[in-house]
Amino acid sequence: MALASPSATASRTSVISSSSSSSHSRPFGALSSPRSQKLRSFQSSSQFGLNCTSSPLSQPTHHSFIRSSSIASSPVTDVELPESSTASWEKFAENVSGEWDGFGADFTSQGQPIELPESVVPEAYREWEVKVFDWQTQCPTLAKPTEQVLQYRTIKLLPTVGCEADDATRYSIDERSIGDGSNKVEALAYQSSGCYVAVWPLESEGVARLIELEYCVVNPQDQESRVRISQVIGVKDDDAKMSLKGIKVFCEQWYGPFRNGEQLGGCAIRDSAFASTPSTKASDVIGVWEGPVSVATFHVSENNFLQELLGTGVQRSVRDEKKNLVLLPKQLWCSLQEQQNGETLSEVGWVFSHGQSITSSCTFSRDRKLKEVAVSRETLERTNG
Repeated sequence: MALASPSATASRTSVISSSSSSSHSRPFGALSSPRSQKLRSFQSSSQFGLNCTSSPLSQPTHHSFIRSSSIASSPVTDVELPESSTASWEKFAENVSGEWDGFGADFTSQGQPIELPESVVPEAYREWEVKVFDWQTQCPTLAKPTEQVLQYRTIKLLPTVGCEADDATRYSIDERSIGDGSNKVEALAYQSSGCYVAVWPLESEGVARLIELEYCVVNPQDQESRVRISQVIGVKDDDAKMSLKGIKVFCEQWYGPFRNGEQLGGCAIRDSAFASTPSTKASDVIGVWEGPVSVATFHVSENNFLQELLGTGVQRSVRDEKKNLVLLPKQLWCSLQEQQNGETLSEVGWVFSHGQSITSSCTFSRDRKLKEVAVSRETLERTNG
């Protein structure tokens, strides 16, 4: 079992150099995707066909959402972006759409993997006392380039033995829709590379309001590989303190154009279960990191729940070994910490190569309203000490 390693915390310093180009300069992730040369046709008339009731589910999970007035006071339809952002959204739609298959796992707030329910584990594993932590997953995703609508499903499949994965049965479907009539997202920040950050309201838990921060980061060296890290965060009404309740991780590969999840990669999946593999070493994360950053700013007084991440310059981040860093497998990590100025910083990172990482963050104001979202590709400048 992978346990959380010694923790650390991250502090962000101000931008140290400004971009010489306009505010609409191309962010670091805007390079053409290698898969753009493959056959990738998306029919504008295609229906997403999200119908959980018709799928063969076993103990399906249902998400009930409540709307918070902190970001968007009502569902938003027919989203219109500035003309300068239209091309970026079209590129985002191209890079995010498709069939993303892989594995997913749940972790505690300390980074410990959570076993799957015994009822879903094959008898062969139970007989050999093999612990199972990972779901095989599908995430069919479709972004409409002209309508600024994003729809996707996270499908968990019942664990199987060997290549029975080709005949796997769906266990649950979590359907998400952004920008259409059923929009429930509080905020979405997107980048043409296919990276995005979404803020979702969840059901309240006692005196705490729950939100989910979903970070999707794409490997800059392989745009057919991405990771989604979700932090479930509780916000207490009495003191507005934010606390990490749990973590979800999905490691996914792109398998082709959108087909609404009709075909599973099965034994052809290029990745493997990861939850019980060793956690990231703290020494791979702590230090001084620097690199180009793209930022989206949110204002609670405006109905601007959808924003593009735009390049703003270079950011330097200092991460010290303290208690807030949660170390996860697959060279992943995340943190949640209150800053000295009373704001709260949520951050996730993926050390995709030695000394190179992609990070994403959300900054919340003192009254716990979303203030800023950022994505940065960083290089390790020096280690601490």
